[in-house]
Amino acid sequence: MALETCGSCLSCLLIPLALWSIVVNILLYFPNGKALHAAIYQLPNYEWYFEGICFSGVMILLLAVILVTLECSVFYRCCQSESCNKTYRSFISIVLALLGIAFSGYSCIIFTLHLIQGPFCNSSSGWNYIFKDTAGGYLTDYPTWSKCTEPANIVEWNIILLSILIALSALQLIICILKVAAELKRTLCGTYSVFVQAGIL
Repeated sequence: MALETCGSCLSCLLIPLALWSIVVNILLYFPNGKALHAAIYQLPNYEWYFEGICFSGVMILLLAVILVTLECSVFYRCCQSESCNKTYRSFISIVLALLGIAFSGYSCIIFTLHLIQGPFCNSSSGWNYIFKDTAGGYLTDYPTWSKCTEPANIVEWNIILLSILIALSALQLIICILKVAAELKRTLCGTYSVFVQAGIL
């Protein structure tokens, strides 16, 4: 019962998460608040995937708005009976939530790969991914961070922002999974009750 009750508010939670994902992802393009490196394309290749802006951002935001609209009582009636209309809306909600799982899951994977790869920075050997062969080991090897001389503090900048993005997309993933579970329970239990009332079972 609790899952069904909270199902209607889950969609609303996706909206601020999507907006924060867009904002944080945009910050990745401006190390230390400067646009110089974005202008000359001195950014990691994963940042040009725009996953935080497109997938865990705009796409999740659109899905959330549609889900909220579906849950609105003034939604267009597609069937004569109320139970049919609710079942239809639940089915669409499940499909949209599954798309949300795909979008947020993809974003979470890309953010994680980006974090493991490390930043694209200038060092004694020139511009390169100097941490790409550490398999993420550089994350706890603080003395090596100083190898990146430009942009300044780029390692810390990337780690903080990417960690936030991973957390945001993971929360989106969990919410979408809960949304699918809530809608499935609502649909199956509703169908069962209709069958019982009709004397089929």
